[in-house]
Amino acid sequence: MRRLSTSLYLQVLLGVALGIIVGLFAPHFGLQLQPLANGFVKLIKMVFAPVILLTVVLGIARMENLADLSRIGLKAVIYFEVMSTLALLIGLGVVSFIRPGAGMNVDPRTLDAKALSSYVTSASPDSISDFFLHIIPGSIVDSLAKNDVLPILFFAVLFGIALTRLGSYATPLITILDVVMKALFQIVGIIMRFAPIAAFGAISFTVSQYGFASIFSLGKLMLTMYITCILFIAIVLGFVAKLSGFNLWKFLRYLKDEIVTVLGTSSSESVLPQMMQKLEALGCDRSTVGLVVPAGLVFNPDGQCIYYTMAAIFIAQATNTPLSITDILVLFGVLMIASKGSAGVTGSAFITLVATLTSLGKIPVAGMVLILGIDRFMSEARAFTNTIGTAVGTMAIGRWSGTLDLHKVNLVLQTTEYPPSATNEYQP
Repeated sequence: MRRLSTSLYLQVLLGVALGIIVGLFAPHFGLQLQPLANGFVKLIKMVFAPVILLTVVLGIARMENLADLSRIGLKAVIYFEVMSTLALLIGLGVVSFIRPGAGMNVDPRTLDAKALSSYVTSASPDSISDFFLHIIPGSIVDSLAKNDVLPILFFAVLFGIALTRLGSYATPLITILDVVMKALFQIVGIIMRFAPIAAFGAISFTVSQYGFASIFSLGKLMLTMYITCILFIAIVLGFVAKLSGFNLWKFLRYLKDEIVTVLGTSSSESVLPQMMQKLEALGCDRSTVGLVVPAGLVFNPDGQCIYYTMAAIFIAQATNTPLSITDILVLFGVLMIASKGSAGVTGSAFITLVATLTSLGKIPVAGMVLILGIDRFMSEARAFTNTIGTAVGTMAIGRWSGTLDLHKVNLVLQTTEYPPSATNEYQP
């Protein structure tokens, strides 16, 4: 009982179990509990933007020189591009081999695409020039209010570089920002107390809406998605972890609170601040964590990349839409660009895919109706793969940049009780 009162991991699992029970035996009540999960995500979003801003600013400001920024930043960009490309290729390979949509023989003209109208409207594809212009904030206050990650990152990098160039003159401001940052993490610690309630509400709604059996039998596509994500984590990320000098499974046990919370809320944002602190407590340099984790949220959406190719090819298979090698290469190229900057935004994967299919005009966008009902389940696979991918990537980049204390990492991962700064209190 004492362990239950102190372990966020067990509390979230209990919330999930109770949510399944409520969804099974009181579905009408369960349908009314979704606001519990939505409220939790809103609480996290309340501090999400300032946390991202300050971690990047302070991470860069604490670097001894700007050469460190370019060195770590370049390695991060290369790593993110390689991993997201691998994820797209793996998703494409698995769905082409298993062919979960084959034999459905769906006529896209018979599908009611009205449910997609809001997605199509909000997902109007931008040109490449519009994408890059969007990175520059019209107003940083507006970007902070909208939790628009790309402009926030752009401003934060410039602000951090400016503070670095000011040298000792900027020390008082850096000290003040550091205090503000610690206060924000105290708020995050308070919010995380409600994670079990959020998981309870989310699972209650899901089971009430789709039924208990649907969790286990949503079809080949969902099962294939989960298997592919697990294999990606075990094989690809496991190999990266081994090259970096630490054990993946012990690392995942260290982050079990965050992983379970992501599964319960289907949101990578819900654990980002505390995950950053746990990586720092594990032995990854604060400047590396502050730069790489927020960038990884945007540019390293491994789970979403797997989803993009699998869902697109699934729709082509289900609607008997023939795709040439050229069509697949064009789809792959567009998704490589479209996937950047879409992670971390609720529902962004579905919206991005709608926009991509709309712009290409080859695969019928009406086919998205086929996966609309199970997208909520697939979002959990996307979210936990994104989260684990960003965490492993940060450790790997820290190792290859010489900013990871590998002795401390393995010492901490060997223990069953972690340092105070890595517990559920999330003390800075």
